Amino acid sequence: MTRLSIVSTFALVHVISFGFAPATPAQTPGAPAPPYERIQDVVYGRKAGMALTMDVFKPKAVPANGVGLIWVVSGGWFSSHDSINGDFLKPFLDRGYTVFAVVHGSQPRFAITDVLQDMHRSIRFIRHNARTYGIDPDRLGIFGGSAGGHLSLMQGMAGTPGDPKAKDPVEKESSRVACVACFFPPTDFLNYGEPGKDALESGVLKDFQPPFDFQETDPVSHKFVPITDRPRRVEIMKQISPANHASSDDPPVLIHHGDADKLVPIQQSEEVVAKLKAAGVEAVLVPHKDAQHGWQGMDKDLAAFADWFDAHLRKGK
Repeated sequence: MTRLSIVSTFALVHVISFGFAPATPAQTPGAPAPPYERIQDVVYGRKAGMALTMDVFKPKAVPANGVGLIWVVSGGWFSSHDSINGDFLKPFLDRGYTVFAVVHGSQPRFAITDVLQDMHRSIRFIRHNARTYGIDPDRLGIFGGSAGGHLSLMQGMAGTPGDPKAKDPVEKESSRVACVACFFPPTDFLNYGEPGKDALESGVLKDFQPPFDFQETDPVSHKFVPITDRPRRVEIMKQISPANHASSDDPPVLIHHGDADKLVPIQQSEEVVAKLKAAGVEAVLVPHKDAQHGWQGMDKDLAAFADWFDAHLRKGK
């Protein structure tokens, strides 16, 4: 598979199969108002001279239930506001959830290591501003598909405590979440499809390099230079693989995955679920027979995600 075809596959899954569609268009005069309030371009951080933003969706048809859900807007670690559609969030908004559609620094400019820092920042920002948005900072869930699923799991399993000495009060907050639901996530880049199979060197992602272009600053020239040393790259790949972060304090995890997926083998979900269960964490894998990397009707599976969040995040449930 060529790099172009892999990028196209991720993009198509992101836009079509996962139920994402172009951003909600401007309201037509005379058309009924949407059953939600949308706050666009909320700045949750800044880097490289640019703003990192999210859109916030608040329910109007029903009372807010005090729970915040983070939607990781990402496919192939490419993130764009053009993929945000409030109608897609109906299963959550109809139950009173407040949803934060987080857009991260996107590949090819930023690698996964950079993206993870953006995600940490977004959770810290949401938690710090919980009162503003009418949510409980201790009841945050997260969801996404493919790369968005990977990032959701990383946030659930490798979220970090805040820095009590930070000058920025946002950075004092934890970046952990209390519940995860996702579709077909990559979870172990060094055991991809089978033990010992490197997803880049010998696997299906070998031509999909930009998200894995790890760099560091040269201390003399101050330029960004690629990290090419194999042992160091292996260590980074381990650190960005959710399967290596399973521990007893992880939140409950729900995964839906097609058993015919060739881009992200279902083995990836089987492995992380097995490790979570071994650590005593509630983890459920829902296989979809003969489904590949995305399937018709995935939007209906979001109701199962909402059920999962209901069971673990809503008070009195």
